[in-house]
Amino acid sequence: MAKGEGSESGSAAGLLSPSILQAGERPAQVKKEPKKKQHLSVCNKLCYAVGGAPYQVTGCALGFFLQIYLLDVALVDPFSASIILFFGRAWDAFTDPLVGFCISKSSWTRLGRLMPWIIFSTPLAVVAYFLIWFVPDFPRGQALWYLIFYCLFETLVTCFHVPYSALTMFISTEQSERDSATAYRMTVEVLGTVLGTAIQGQIVGQANAPCLQYPSDSALASESGNRTHSISSLRQTQNAYLLAAGVIASIYIVCAVILTLGVRERRGPCETQQAEPMPFFRGLRLVMSHGPYVKLIAAFLFTSLAFMLVEGNFALFCTYTLGFRNEFQNLLLAIMLSATFTIPLWQWFLTHFGKKTAVYIGISSAVPFLILVALIESNLIVTYVVAVAAGVSVAAAFLLPWSMLPDVIDDFHLKHPHSHGTEPIFFSFYVFFTKFASGVSLGISTLSLDFAGYQSRGCSQPPSVKFTLKMLVALTPIALILLGLLLFKLYPIDEEKRRQNKKALQALRDEASSSGCSDTDSTELASIL
Repeated sequence: MAKGEGSESGSAAGLLSPSILQAGERPAQVKKEPKKKQHLSVCNKLCYAVGGAPYQVTGCALGFFLQIYLLDVALVDPFSASIILFFGRAWDAFTDPLVGFCISKSSWTRLGRLMPWIIFSTPLAVVAYFLIWFVPDFPRGQALWYLIFYCLFETLVTCFHVPYSALTMFISTEQSERDSATAYRMTVEVLGTVLGTAIQGQIVGQANAPCLQYPSDSALASESGNRTHSISSLRQTQNAYLLAAGVIASIYIVCAVILTLGVRERRGPCETQQAEPMPFFRGLRLVMSHGPYVKLIAAFLFTSLAFMLVEGNFALFCTYTLGFRNEFQNLLLAIMLSATFTIPLWQWFLTHFGKKTAVYIGISSAVPFLILVALIESNLIVTYVVAVAAGVSVAAAFLLPWSMLPDVIDDFHLKHPHSHGTEPIFFSFYVFFTKFASGVSLGISTLSLDFAGYQSRGCSQPPSVKFTLKMLVALTPIALILLGLLLFKLYPIDEEKRRQNKKALQALRDEASSSGCSDTDSTELASIL
């Protein structure tokens, strides 16, 4: 143990200038060190974590149910649905760096720099979300209606989520506290997906409209009666979607209020003495040329894309390929409950064995279950077992990217100590690449269903549609996961590097104290040296 500590200290020393080392050797500053640590209470961490629920609750409802809602409830044709899903996600992707740019230009206010974005976007986002699930009376303009309000909601929820994500770097200077708060956040976010799945699935499932048997010549006489009954049932399903949207919108508001009242965005006393943050495009060039960041987002781009493909097509896969029309919402709930209970397990695992090891084991564990999904027939018990086991891998996919981004930002600050105000760029562009790729995948997958001959609200689908769904939910995600894990081998920040960076950043804060600036409140403020 002693040998390991000595080697870390020597490695960290090589990163620092002699003046920093001399300042760090002063006994008086070493004694003051415990006073500068900012520990977060459990209440602070919980209030911060609750702020992640709105994005996940709404995102889960849209991710799992919007495709089947557009096709089978709003009766949008598959081609138009693919346009809505693609452009909605693509627009969502472009709004992330745009909002990141605007935040980097924002001034500090009495509420902070990030909190005003969260506060003022919330009521507008709630209204836009509700209108996504409303079926207008003009059939010709339905596709445009959904495209406009889907894009509007994604813009407003980005104004909430990007500053909330960047807030991770402004709640404490301690890496262990940030990691702990991230674990709280990920647990609540997975609970949010459970809540979104339960609310949307159970409310909608109780009023699920019956499927349509496409009439043959012998059934033409009863077609009119079937259509009348179908229209009545369809209206009940539409009202159920509106009820679920109202409940989720209420949760959004409550969580935003708790976040605003329970979390303080910290600002160091020396920050007011600094120049304006660097220009956005200069900061963007620096961020995108930072090797660890590029390698991290490239690896997680493919693994995230795999899970998003499963998410977007799972409801249709359960309904038409496995034949569990009335069970898919319960299968989703089983996956998310399993993920929720295993988040603390993964937090413990990455603390004891390292984040890279957790990535390899956690993400790759999904592969055998996806293979099993592709091979099994319609066996409900086996499907539930696979769903519970797959939730373990989903938990790792939720926790690890957001737990590793702060490590990359710390490494960036050590290499570029005079660049500050770049945190929103890191977070927004990670989300940008992920969302844009998911938009492409959803658009292509829905178009694939159109080419395969998908029949809206059909009781069954042609074999070509079933095969296409199996490819989208099992085989393609497996290939993406394996590619992402291969890319992840290039990621350079392991546990030893993390410890070295932590020591180096602490020495920078010690030097800041000796220069008359104490109690810095975020990793960003270490860069003022």
